[in-house]
Amino acid sequence: MQAAADARLHIARSLSEAVAALAERGPSGAPLAGATWIMRAPLREERRELSYVAISKIEELRRIDIADSQMSVGACVTHAELAHALAPLPECRALAQAAARSANPSIRGIATVGGNLCACGFAAADLVPALICLEAEVELVRPHGSERLALERFLNVRAKLEPGSVVRRVIIPRNAGRSAHARLPLRKAGDYPVAIVSMTATLGPRGVVNKARVAVGSVESVARRWRRLETDLIGRPLDPNSAAEKAELYCEDFQGRDGVEAPGWYRVKVLPTLVRRAVGAIREQV
Repeated sequence: MQAAADARLHIARSLSEAVAALAERGPSGAPLAGATWIMRAPLREERRELSYVAISKIEELRRIDIADSQMSVGACVTHAELAHALAPLPECRALAQAAARSANPSIRGIATVGGNLCACGFAAADLVPALICLEAEVELVRPHGSERLALERFLNVRAKLEPGSVVRRVIIPRNAGRSAHARLPLRKAGDYPVAIVSMTATLGPRGVVNKARVAVGSVESVARRWRRLETDLIGRPLDPNSAAEKAELYCEDFQGRDGVEAPGWYRVKVLPTLVRRAVGAIREQV
């Protein structure tokens, strides 16, 4: 019985050990950190015969390093730790809000950044749209080296990564922009938001938008940028009502996913309201 338990769980003490252990296990291996997504696998009727490699004790995966030009967040940093570390940084407010408002206090104290990014079936992950709008990159460590990927690229390939691949950290550039994270939860839906809008904007001296990024989460199966809305915001003063009106026109860009907590059409319908909230929150920061 003990041998079977040992085969199912290996506690790695270093990143290189974790990569080697996962590579050895092949497709049946999986990294384990907060386990908030893995523990719900039976409810999703997913396979449970995986062999796990625990990575939460690896020190470098738990670090948050803040420099002048960028910040680095280890994959095993929890949502609660991230929210606390980013609270003093106005340009990272969207990510701080996403971490502080996701799920519930108990989950925020356990769930990790890496887990939020790697859970392929979790459309309502709060951190993902916030990181997209902040132009984050993901550093992957593989058996034969490492590489950095734009987060949007990582989301497209995460389900097909070779055995032994581990997210080491997320790298976020620091700039002069301001950001906000707007989400709509429904009480009957538990802790997951029906829709999410994360936004960053860099304003010129007269309040005109020089640069904007908007990301939408929980509406479709994978979070993504709202490029048509971004283009329309640039070159204009940042106005909540005008932005919401444009969002209303561009809602056709999304095909909402149906779920037990909300139908797809409703997820799309609430996007203009969330855009208005996000723009209003950024204006309050100026």
